Amino acid sequence: MSETAESSAGRLVNLPEYSVTELSAALKRTVEEGFPFVRVRGEVSGLKAAASGHIYFDLKDDKAVLNAIVWKPTARLLKVRPEPGLEVICMGRVTTYPGSSRYQLIVEQVELAGLGALMAMLEERKKRLTAEGLFDGARKKPLPFLPEVIGVITSPTGAVIRDIMHRLNARFPRRVLLWPVAVQGEKAAAEIAAAITGFNAMGAAFPRPDLLIVARGGGSIEDLMAFNEEAVVRAAAASKIPLISAVGHETDTTLIDFASDMRAPTPTAAAELAVPVLADLNAALADFSRRARNCFDKGVSDRKRHLVQLARVLPKPEQLFAIPSQRLDRAAERIGLGLARNLQIHRARLVKAEALLRPRPIATRIGNARERIANLGARAQRCESAYLAKERGKLESLMRILDGISYKAVLERGFALVRSADGKIRRRAGEIKAGEALHLVFADGEKSAHAEGGAPRGKKTGADQGSLF
Repeated sequence: MSETAESSAGRLVNLPEYSVTELSAALKRTVEEGFPFVRVRGEVSGLKAAASGHIYFDLKDDKAVLNAIVWKPTARLLKVRPEPGLEVICMGRVTTYPGSSRYQLIVEQVELAGLGALMAMLEERKKRLTAEGLFDGARKKPLPFLPEVIGVITSPTGAVIRDIMHRLNARFPRRVLLWPVAVQGEKAAAEIAAAITGFNAMGAAFPRPDLLIVARGGGSIEDLMAFNEEAVVRAAAASKIPLISAVGHETDTTLIDFASDMRAPTPTAAAELAVPVLADLNAALADFSRRARNCFDKGVSDRKRHLVQLARVLPKPEQLFAIPSQRLDRAAERIGLGLARNLQIHRARLVKAEALLRPRPIATRIGNARERIANLGARAQRCESAYLAKERGKLESLMRILDGISYKAVLERGFALVRSADGKIRRRAGEIKAGEALHLVFADGEKSAHAEGGAPRGKKTGADQGSLF
């Protein structure tokens, strides 16, 4: 036993001696040489972004934890940024950190661990952005009916821009400004966000678009990841210009679709949403013109018919102006008489004033008075004669009217007026009784007669007078 112990002690004494730094360096070389590049799958936890731009986090599973670092130059190029609770596959090299005697993974690339993890990340991002109000319907702006300038954000070399231009030219040609961007890869999200912001910031140098279209063809969910990036979604939500998202095919959905003002299933459909069909507008305009012309013609016809109906109930012009014409004639006559009378009065006043101003002998004044009296007498006689002649004319006119309506004129034509004994006029033969005494009035006199009921015409009844009936 003693020999064995002595030999063991000798071996321990012969072991090389290391300092802490030398041992740490040796371990570092051993780890880095043994694991030059590895893929490690785990869940992200303890994420911390340093002020220097480096990212520190832990990769863990149900039994172990591995420290991980992403240096600043690499962090800017990551396709998928680590987020707490996200299951990822990190690729890089294993090294040690002598300062705390621990090993760690220097991450150079990060991938999502399967489609489920990617969808979980997108769902979590969607919930967070929804909570911020970026997807609210009240924020969405209406699309202009006919934009003058359309800004398109897409790849300049793909079929998307050709499809959009072809559809716009077929429907309603508009001016298009293309902002070329990468629609896939590391730089895609930053370029798309910058294009949306740039179009909104355009001033007088370029015409500011009235509508934006962000478009890309179909692809896998990984290919469309640029349109799920938070920077792109925030730029679309902040756009003052109405924006249409047309990313992928009809079944593809990205987060920019929720932030845009309108989602189109395809880029071609986005062009159809952007402008109306010129032929349809021309047809609608022609229809409106025809309807307006028909309405105008119908209105004119209705008013013309209404005017004709009103004209029928209006009095004739001669009836309408008969009384005013008579009033005008009477007024004209009275004006003439009034002027003459006014002249006469002023002449008399003038003569009287002259007589008062110029004294005359009494004999002259008496002669003048007698002359005036004679003139007044002559005028009175003339007025009396005119008045009598006028009244006589009226009387004769009334007499002629009376003669025209008098029954005596009828009697002059050979008719007779039959009265009963009490003076009542008999107008019907049925009113006369047999043997009734009648009184006949002729134009030149009157005669008495008796009515016989059954005697034949022309036969004598016993009296000297013949039967009237």
